[in-house]
Amino acid sequence: MPENYSMKKICIRQKFSVSYDYPVLFTRNTFTSMNEDLISLIDNQDESPKILPIIDSGLLAANPALEAQVATYFSHHQVNVLPALLVPGGEDCKNDAGVIDLIYQAVEKHAIDRHSYILVLGGGAVIDCVGFAAATAHRGIRLIRMPTTVLGQNDAGIGVKNAINYNHRKNYVGTFAPPYAVINDFSLLDSLTTRDKRSGISEAIKVALIKDADFFNELYQNRERLANFEPKAMETMIIKGAQWHLNHIATSGDPFELGSARPLDFGHWSAHKMEELSHNELRHGEAVAIGIAMDSIYSNLIGNLKTDQLTKILTLLITLGFNLAHPVLEKLNINNALDEFKEHLGGKLCITLLKGIGASFETNEINEALMEKAVSQLLANAINKTYPDLQDQFC
Repeated sequence: MPENYSMKKICIRQKFSVSYDYPVLFTRNTFTSMNEDLISLIDNQDESPKILPIIDSGLLAANPALEAQVATYFSHHQVNVLPALLVPGGEDCKNDAGVIDLIYQAVEKHAIDRHSYILVLGGGAVIDCVGFAAATAHRGIRLIRMPTTVLGQNDAGIGVKNAINYNHRKNYVGTFAPPYAVINDFSLLDSLTTRDKRSGISEAIKVALIKDADFFNELYQNRERLANFEPKAMETMIIKGAQWHLNHIATSGDPFELGSARPLDFGHWSAHKMEELSHNELRHGEAVAIGIAMDSIYSNLIGNLKTDQLTKILTLLITLGFNLAHPVLEKLNINNALDEFKEHLGGKLCITLLKGIGASFETNEINEALMEKAVSQLLANAINKTYPDLQDQFC
């Protein structure tokens, strides 16, 4: 090559857009033969695709006939359904890498291809785990989600994120991969424990606080009905919570979270750490409820949230039965939790706080002393003294 040879810089810039479109259906009794919500999603024109059901073992324990109902439903509609795969429920599913391998083995054994389907029935953690496996096997198998918890139906099961835990870090390994479809079957919530029904309401409160004052006021007015899990109040809460979560994903301009701002993570920077510190004894929604209370108190301490508004937030959480003084708070290191959340965000801290009910803002700094004060108020049961309108509700 001649010594005076100089190659000009060449840059070919690639740019394209991909449109995503998937239905989120609300129904009851999916697996009765007359209900065609699920079967209508299956592309069965050329040849019968394969359906691999993956079921949360906890869900099956509470609904022993479910596995047979799934098999009978698809057989009735002449669709090739494979034997169901059972996986552990809760964070156990996301903590055990062997679960992912089990799903990969089933995909290989049954020759599941990109035109087949994985149908997952379970709570938010199972949806997360199976979603990760489905997104990475063959670079993506069609996934139909059927969330079976309140939290799964109004938040975790309807969005575009999938993840598993790694080295005690929550959601450390994951993907952004929209599902093929989501079916929220309210009848699958009937067997939930009181604790699990309550836990999922916190995510609806979260999205109402940052997005919609009218929705929050509706939750507040219905707090006794929600505390008693009255079906109409619960179903309305789930539908509106899901609508707001979906709306944010579609309209925020950052559906795959490439930036640092994460409004839907309001109350979560501490919640993720508290789950870890409690060895997952705390449900995700329970930790989020505490995180919401903590960040709401902090928003009040810095002068951005009125005291009467804070009182309504705390009253709602307490009326629903959330324990806002959980002993895990004593183990919470504010600085460490913020550092880990900053890493999760991509290196720049961005925390969502409240400037009113239905209105939020982002900050890059947290006054640790004031946040410690917020934690102290929760731990010391001092909310009655600071906010007397709560009287003796605080537990």
